[in-house]
Amino acid sequence: MDSTRVTEQPTSFERPQPGVDPADPRGAFLRSPAPAAGTGAALPAQGRSGGEPPASGAAPGGLAPDAADVPGSEHSQPGAGPDAEPDAHRPRPAPDGIPVQPADGQGRVDRVPGGTERRTGQVTRPGRPTPMRRDGDRLRFVGAATRRIARGIDLDEIVMGLCRATVPTFSDAILVYLRDPLPVGDERPTGPLVLRLRRTDRIPPERDTEGGGFMPIAPPEPPEPSELDAVGEELCTVRPGSALAEVLRGVRPVFTDAPAARAALPELLGEEGAAAVPDGQRAVLAPLRGRRRVIGAALFLRRPERIPFEADDLLVAAQLATHSALGIDKAVLYGREAYIADELQRTMLPETLPRCTGVRLASRYLPAAETARVGGDWYDAIPLPGSRVALVVGDVMGHSMTSAAIMGQLRTTAQTLAGLDLPPQEVLHHLDEQAQRLGVDRMATCLYAVYDPVAHRITVANAGHPPPVLLHLGGRAEVLRVPAGAPIGVGGVDFEAVELDAPAGATLLLYTDGLVESRLRDVWTGIEQLREKLAATAQLTGPDHPPPLEALCDEVLDMLGPGDRDDDIALLAARFDGIAPSDVAYWFLEPEDAAPGRARRLARRQLSRWGMDELSDSVELLVSEVVTNAVRYASRPVTLRLLRTDVLRCEVGDDVPQLPRLRQARATDEGGRGLYLVNRLARRWGATRLSTGKVVWFELNHG
Repeated sequence: MDSTRVTEQPTSFERPQPGVDPADPRGAFLRSPAPAAGTGAALPAQGRSGGEPPASGAAPGGLAPDAADVPGSEHSQPGAGPDAEPDAHRPRPAPDGIPVQPADGQGRVDRVPGGTERRTGQVTRPGRPTPMRRDGDRLRFVGAATRRIARGIDLDEIVMGLCRATVPTFSDAILVYLRDPLPVGDERPTGPLVLRLRRTDRIPPERDTEGGGFMPIAPPEPPEPSELDAVGEELCTVRPGSALAEVLRGVRPVFTDAPAARAALPELLGEEGAAAVPDGQRAVLAPLRGRRRVIGAALFLRRPERIPFEADDLLVAAQLATHSALGIDKAVLYGREAYIADELQRTMLPETLPRCTGVRLASRYLPAAETARVGGDWYDAIPLPGSRVALVVGDVMGHSMTSAAIMGQLRTTAQTLAGLDLPPQEVLHHLDEQAQRLGVDRMATCLYAVYDPVAHRITVANAGHPPPVLLHLGGRAEVLRVPAGAPIGVGGVDFEAVELDAPAGATLLLYTDGLVESRLRDVWTGIEQLREKLAATAQLTGPDHPPPLEALCDEVLDMLGPGDRDDDIALLAARFDGIAPSDVAYWFLEPEDAAPGRARRLARRQLSRWGMDELSDSVELLVSEVVTNAVRYASRPVTLRLLRTDVLRCEVGDDVPQLPRLRQARATDEGGRGLYLVNRLARRWGATRLSTGKVVWFELNHG
């Protein structure tokens, strides 16, 4: 049984290079086939007149197109050494499109039997990869490395692609410094130039396992730290006019044995890090320059026992630095666009749903795709006077930034119209006019519903939107018969509203067409599947218990298949709890001087019936102040309503549209302190303008 050496190497999904020992952690290096003793490492010929094709299993010279991506150890098979028998069931074809170097001796690295290279005099250890000597090798490596860098979209992918492409093929270690913060586009950075160490990559120190035998069962001793492990500082501030600033301004890569680069290393790496950099041409400092400015630097390192860099390797480093810098610029711009899209989505959609009396709410939003995170779908829940709530769902054509902007304008308009307490059909009419003012082809669908928990009724108006689905308490799901209407933006059409029962325990589901329509099904087929899904989910909890609202939303989204995500999806679910008639008290008061006293007596009597006598004094005082302000200016009867839910709510309505304002009364004023008392004693209070006047309300906690 053979044993293979396991090393921690970057993962890769490329095929290993033929002719490379799979157990070698640097299997992606160019390695010439092992020559016979006393002979040069001649390369097989290809494409020559009368030449014979290379023998099966022979490694072509040069580097495979994606060889820079392949550590080799990940996909290696045990026992795949140079003497292993070929596996007939797993053929290994030679990489396509890689010409084999001609065997004319040009660019050949000869070795003497003792293991010394004739060109450099360096002693090479067994298993050590030889450096790239031919221009074709460098071209193939640069091509493979730049393709790997270009595959990245975000910043981390591009930097990781640079590191994985160069280690171990080009260098033993790499340090990538980037500007902190990175400028975006044409932004002019402020403050000093600060470089932050973004990523490092190194070849782990090797352990001697050439003695053969089995791997020890006990964990091996930790390897001794290499001199390259001491290289690197987290932050570096580049001083104007310093040696590092001059090297970065020069843009071109330089060997660190040059005087200017040697003086710049302590500033970049610190004194200890600069001392650990190997002597000679074994380190290359390459500035990373984007489209307009230097955005970082990359340091390529080789160990002292390795063959140093050559002059042509500076061209390789320049190509790597240029492609990496342009990719980083692209990633920063893409990240800014994605950030703007996310912020736009969070701004356009409600952060949280309101807590309304007599109804529970849940919602979901799914973008069409990760690359188009913002669309024209929206939902909203707007509290209305009288403990009512407006439920809105809409869909603007498209899922682009323009659609999102139009959606935001329509949503703001709908909230403003809801604050005026207009009927649903009037709200859609004004939305239609607003869409026409925004421009031509501003089309959208919208469904607007108002739920009254006291009357247990819901009023719905539709503008070309899919109809809502009502799930009853017993498990029956029905598609509500709501007039479809024309989409918003058509102009010159009327909208019709219908009033329907909203029984306690029922659940109303509002959604956009992305949930029920796709390339695989039409909208009515999707609506029928949605109805069946709701009915099946309700059967799981029994006829007397409605399914949990959040779980119901998740179950609805589970009906989507792999090919059903063609559009954005907005989902709004409302569970109708309602307010029982025994928890509501309602009176009309004539606008006369005796009205405040009568209001106090009625409130005290009702609180006594409800067993809430401890609130009588506070309620009497606040009711008296609010009713006094109402009858002072009203010309029609004033309404007084008490609602008992989790809080005690009092509502006073009149026919005067002007809203009261809280102000600080002066010492000489005889009035003006009523709202001040309401503000101090009530849990919450407010005033809402209606089409027929206004409502002033306040809430008190009860035990």
